[in-house]
Amino acid sequence: MKRKRKKIVMIIAGFTLSSLLAGIGAVNAASSLIVGPQADGTGVTPHGWTLTPAGKGVTLNPFPIGGAISPDRRYLVVSTSGWGTQSLQVVGLPSQKVIQTISYKSPESLYLGLVFSPDGRKLYASAAGNNKIRVFNFNQGILSEQQSVNMSDPNHSNFYPQGISLSPDGKYLYTANNLDNTVSCLDLTNGKIVASVPVGRYPYMTLLSPDGKMLYVSNWEDHSISALRTGDMAVTKVIPVGMHPNALALNPRDGNLYVADSDSDKISVIDGNKLYVTQNISLAPYVDAPAGSIPDALTFSRDGNTLYVANAGNNDIAVIDLRGRYGKGTVKGLIPTAWYPTGVFLSDDDKQIMVLSAKGLGAGPESSRQNIGDMMMGTLSFINAPDQVQLEAYTRQVKGNNQLYAAASGGWINRIFGRTNGKGSPIPRFSGERSPIKHVIYVIKENQTYDQIFGDIKKGNGDPNLAIFGGKITPNLHKLANQFVLLDNYYSNAEVSEQGHVWVSQAEANDFTEKSWMQHYSGRRNGGDWHYGEATRVSQGYIWDNALRSGVSIRNYGESVNFHAGTGLSSTNVPGLGQYTDARYPGWSFNASDIERVNEWAREYSQFEQKGNLPQFETVYLPNDHTEGTRSGRPTPQAYLAQNDYALGKLVEIVSHSKNWKDTAIFVTEDDSGNGADHVDSHREEGLVISPYTQAHQVDSTFYDQMSMYRSIEMILGLKPMTQYDASAIPMLNAFTNQPNFSPYTAEKPTYPLNATNGKNAPMSSSSAKLDFSRPDAADEETLSHALWESAKKNQPYPSLNR
Repeated sequence: MKRKRKKIVMIIAGFTLSSLLAGIGAVNAASSLIVGPQADGTGVTPHGWTLTPAGKGVTLNPFPIGGAISPDRRYLVVSTSGWGTQSLQVVGLPSQKVIQTISYKSPESLYLGLVFSPDGRKLYASAAGNNKIRVFNFNQGILSEQQSVNMSDPNHSNFYPQGISLSPDGKYLYTANNLDNTVSCLDLTNGKIVASVPVGRYPYMTLLSPDGKMLYVSNWEDHSISALRTGDMAVTKVIPVGMHPNALALNPRDGNLYVADSDSDKISVIDGNKLYVTQNISLAPYVDAPAGSIPDALTFSRDGNTLYVANAGNNDIAVIDLRGRYGKGTVKGLIPTAWYPTGVFLSDDDKQIMVLSAKGLGAGPESSRQNIGDMMMGTLSFINAPDQVQLEAYTRQVKGNNQLYAAASGGWINRIFGRTNGKGSPIPRFSGERSPIKHVIYVIKENQTYDQIFGDIKKGNGDPNLAIFGGKITPNLHKLANQFVLLDNYYSNAEVSEQGHVWVSQAEANDFTEKSWMQHYSGRRNGGDWHYGEATRVSQGYIWDNALRSGVSIRNYGESVNFHAGTGLSSTNVPGLGQYTDARYPGWSFNASDIERVNEWAREYSQFEQKGNLPQFETVYLPNDHTEGTRSGRPTPQAYLAQNDYALGKLVEIVSHSKNWKDTAIFVTEDDSGNGADHVDSHREEGLVISPYTQAHQVDSTFYDQMSMYRSIEMILGLKPMTQYDASAIPMLNAFTNQPNFSPYTAEKPTYPLNATNGKNAPMSSSSAKLDFSRPDAADEETLSHALWESAKKNQPYPSLNR
């Protein structure tokens, strides 16, 4: 199987990105990118942001999320919460090496909370999915597990303990019960629950005052902090803060409480005595920046004059000086980290900063046997505290890594012209410009990599050995890619569907989504929001909210809806979307075919066309390329892909023969790459742009991600960016031309039988039978991917797979 990865050159109208940026003061701009980990210890995210973590890096298990430094300051214990094996890892701080790992396979779990006893002889860890607190003896850097404290109460069925705190005398443990919306006090002398009291939705972290008399709790879904007296466990005040608060820290100098508002990109400062917000410290990377920095970890210097904030969305540590006038905090610099920092700690003398990063340096190429969630190894960086000169250099590096200059004031978007030479571009670049495209159809599908579909197209950067659903199964996808534009460097911003649907509808997966999906997928979190819940919602809402704010008419077919098999109707719990949703269009359900879905869409499309009131923006969900694996008696994976392929072909045929074809663009994306195989990177996926203005029979190898498609739709429809990611995305200018070709498209008939079903002895049929297909992000995609691969090896007509 090939493992060669082609260098991805960012070319816009014949200029490299670095030459375009030279005139606007950009630094460290790369002219070529290879997604994933690099040989020199750096990395590149699927959004094209470079990872150049400062300091020395230590590799950890996937998705480190929690950490605690021992009282003697010699050890850091890290809790990793990845998809497969979760673990506690003990890192020796003098040696900067992992000296012990204790692993847990599902259903055994860990999560955020870690706390040492005052004497350092015991460690407590939240095992959220098991509703218990793990207890360890700790001696010279070695953990030995003891009897756990089980959380049991007939009035509470699913605590899901998350953040934890220990009383100063070590006798009582306080837990934030994320799925129970309560805080509990545990008596460690007998292992009993003293009290459980209601707080806000999805409590995340607990923090005790130094004297142990007050307990603060961040309410992750709400916009509030709960303050409790520990003496009687009474909530004394609920303090409004920003959106989706998570991390908490007390300033040792004045006792004020600092709160990371993860979806507001700010720190709320709460007076420790009066318990109200006295100031907010912005973490926006530039003036009027939309959300996306995602602060999620805090720590103070010993003197309380400096606050360090992990910005998970910007891959940096913000260094905040708190010595300003009236105690006003200001960001004085940024330190680059690996991907998605989740923890920041200081050595006892403040001379060294330690940073946990959940996604490390990325994933890289993926074979059919790997799990994307377990490919992204976590990291711990040891960084010498920088002086002002070094901090300024780090800050320039962060800004260069993140291309934030591209978003501020229009950035380089206003300096590139694509193949249109700036004349009549279908994607407007300036305020007041209008696109010849008046209607956009946004098709969202499920879970396929580029190589799985297009690996056999010779003119693109594909690996035919991985094309398990190539041209014989998906003739329309191949014809569309050849007739319009083949995007062979198009990437998902997500790893799985739970993030993917949020990315393609909100332009960001927030802190809740990123820290919950692995728990859901591994069976360690049962309950609570998945996508389209309030906890997953970012500050600007959804793309249809964005459209309505700008007066753009919308219609929704199947996205973010619940399908009711008994009535055959769909409904949505997303506020305000119901009136714009076709209830007769089936949402996620394998009881409906994608051909039936397109037939229903076509019924309304014809009516809109006849009345002359076709919506300007439509979302159309075609999910059956997800497949049911090789579940006995159900359609084969190939039948599902062939059905999905023909449905899309029919949709394009109908539009291209309509009077609206002349001013329509159809954007097609997978919600994510589905844990499938790809020889470039596990995030590379199938994507299409179909319009008279893209009908050029070309290959566009420009580096694009889902946010490029998102931003292009916004620019065509005149919408403002919603987050830092669509704001900084490379628009798909090179996919378009100002010389339209209005020839219609004719759908190809299926070449694989749509009624083919899996037999009783289909490969991995027993594994597929155990998968939960009740919603698109509930199935174990690792098992599903293996089932698809085994099925393809036996059924695909490609000689390279018959081995």
